[in-house]
Amino acid sequence: MGEQSLSQPKPQPLSPSPPASTASPAPAPAPAAAASTSTSSSPAIAAASRPKKAAHRPSDSNPPKKPRLTFAIPGRPLSAAGEVGVAIRHLRDADPVLAAVIDAHDAPVFQCPHRPFHSLVRSILYQQLAFKAAASVYSRFLSLLGGEASVTPDAVLALTPQQLRQIGVSPRKASYLHDLARKYVSGILSDSAIINMDDRSLAAMLTMVKGIGAWSVHMFMIFSLARPDVLPSADLGVRKGVQMLYELEDVPRPSQMDKLCERWRPYRSVGAWYMWRLIESKVPQPAPAIPVGPLALPSPDGQIMLHEQHQQQQQQQQQNVIQMIDPLQMLPGMGVRLGHLLVLVRVRIHVLRHASSRRNAEIYRCIHAMA
Repeated sequence: MGEQSLSQPKPQPLSPSPPASTASPAPAPAPAAAASTSTSSSPAIAAASRPKKAAHRPSDSNPPKKPRLTFAIPGRPLSAAGEVGVAIRHLRDADPVLAAVIDAHDAPVFQCPHRPFHSLVRSILYQQLAFKAAASVYSRFLSLLGGEASVTPDAVLALTPQQLRQIGVSPRKASYLHDLARKYVSGILSDSAIINMDDRSLAAMLTMVKGIGAWSVHMFMIFSLARPDVLPSADLGVRKGVQMLYELEDVPRPSQMDKLCERWRPYRSVGAWYMWRLIESKVPQPAPAIPVGPLALPSPDGQIMLHEQHQQQQQQQQQNVIQMIDPLQMLPGMGVRLGHLLVLVRVRIHVLRHASSRRNAEIYRCIHAMA
């Protein structure tokens, strides 16, 4: 037992623990490379530590571009007080040749008695009709709706084609009226938009309506909106007036009208009005039996109907030319047919002369069957 205890090693004495008040030594500082690595690993901190650059401001030499306007504000209407006088003075100074026509006629009067929708409906009803017939249809149309105040898109859209046909409106015109009313009800068109729209945009929008073409738009802009600078270049009366005014050999084409009437800007509507007066003055009138007073200026409806009559006369002349050409084109065919008939007649005469021959008799029967 004693040997076993003597062979065990003696336990070493434990070193005394440091006192609680003694502070632990500070850790060694990290190397510089490690610090730089940790800094680059966080881009947000690096970006925040960089100095901010000054914001770039545009220089005064390059101001920001303004947005382009889609619609231009139309000029003062000719129905405004004193605007016709301004237009006449401009035309007299700009075109001395036109000044003589201006001095020979009274000044025009432009009025806007109806709202745009009402005027467009009236224009459709008056299309391709004589003045008295159109006035009668328009009067029955107003009676059907209950007066001028009742000419609204909803009221027109509520009319059936049968109701319109009973007052003399054709099915095609009924479809035109309904298409116009639908565009108003859907918001594509409105009176305020039409009044504030520029000429080019207005023409593009109105020609989307069935039954309204470029000529109808020009008449509407001149006589219903009193737009000052509208040139109905396709109107036959205006073109003939320009031919007479400048003593041209031929009636100018619509593509030539803009150049010929360029000096009238911005009052080409008034210039066109004087072209109609010039045409009327050149047309021979029968002498009245008794003296009459000065002629009253024709109303816008009368002017529109006069222009429509010019268009119808031109179409009738073209139709007459076509009717004259058709018989001429038939002459070659008629000549061929006459030649065949002459041959048959000669053969029959020959066969009759030799009817005694049986063979000729058979030939005659065959020819008779063929004829």
